[in-house]
Amino acid sequence: MTQFKSDFLNVLQERGFIHQCSDFEALDQKLSSGVQSAYIGFDATAPSLHVGSLIPIMLLYWFQQTGHRPITLMGGGTTKVGDPSGKDKSRQVLTDDLINENIAGIKKIFGQFLTYGEGKTDAVMVNNDDWLNGLKYLEFLRDYGQHFTINRMMTFDSVKLRLEREQPLTFLEFNYMILQAYDFLELNRRMGVSLQMGGSDQWGNMINGMELGRRCDGADLFVLTAPLLTTASGAKMGKTADGAVWINKEMLSPYDYYQFWRNTEDADVGRFLKLFTILPMAEIARLEALQGADINEAKKILAYEATKLCHGAELADSAQETAIKTFEQGDLSGDLPFIEVSKAQLQGGIGLLDLMRDAGLVASNGEAKRLIQGGGVRVNDNKIDDPAFQCTLSDLNDQSVIKLSAGKKKHALVKVA
Repeated sequence: MTQFKSDFLNVLQERGFIHQCSDFEALDQKLSSGVQSAYIGFDATAPSLHVGSLIPIMLLYWFQQTGHRPITLMGGGTTKVGDPSGKDKSRQVLTDDLINENIAGIKKIFGQFLTYGEGKTDAVMVNNDDWLNGLKYLEFLRDYGQHFTINRMMTFDSVKLRLEREQPLTFLEFNYMILQAYDFLELNRRMGVSLQMGGSDQWGNMINGMELGRRCDGADLFVLTAPLLTTASGAKMGKTADGAVWINKEMLSPYDYYQFWRNTEDADVGRFLKLFTILPMAEIARLEALQGADINEAKKILAYEATKLCHGAELADSAQETAIKTFEQGDLSGDLPFIEVSKAQLQGGIGLLDLMRDAGLVASNGEAKRLIQGGGVRVNDNKIDDPAFQCTLSDLNDQSVIKLSAGKKKHALVKVA
């Protein structure tokens, strides 16, 4: 293991954040010479980021914790174009109003991880629409288009893979890498930013920005990427069978967020503790060494620490307490997800398939039916074998709720409105 001069690179290395760097030695020297500024860009395609974005967020967190200034770049401009990386279809075009609404939702996330302000190492949030929206097209092409060749752009995975799959790539999307490169140049000019960080799938785009800064201004720029994360079983981080694992609590409850981490595969626990918590490495080493049933204790700590970092101690405490009551004490907690139905509806009977779907335990009635046929659905802890089962007033328990369970880990309540 390389020993760096800079605390930042040493932290990233021991926690598993590093994939590639344009020049480790020179960047290490730069980071050791005083406070530096680095940025990561986030396009505003939804009102929240999902846990697949936690790696870049944690890169910015550790950058600030080791004495530097993180820049969160909101892609108000680039969201209008769409990054073709890893996609077969063009991104849906969003209105300015919807993009701004999404940015407002995403801003809430960063305040949990970063300290914003006017100090030397305080985080700063900027929006690339501030400079991209006012560009004069012909002048932009004349000044910067000469630094990009079609030959080289065709070699980047974001372009090559789309064409190999014989999927159309619009000229709009083809411009994305030029605009992203220009962001780096603009941030260096405006704020002295010398480092761009991101996922390894952005390596080509990021190198373009670094080279554009050097060619236009002779700027001393660097790029650093983290590995794209998959689980031990090969699943993409941030996605589950039920959809994206959102970070904003308005889109996913802290309890469900806690449960996502609690259900981590055994083989991933140590790695996720390093990446998604701020526990000391000695404590992580102790938890990594746990075997057999004891690994569940490590999973509970991972779930609590990850939830606390994202949602704060109070909501993490509540999520943990709900999990203990539900799984260890057999009690029901008001913090479990729930839906409300009228007494009249229950009196007439409501299909279990519909209730499972409406409660968010499954994505469709078809999925609920398959789960029932596989023996994975319970009502008040009693297994249900009949997809046509109807829940009625008689199913209300002594707490006046109906408990629905999908497998061993997912529960929801039906309450009478």
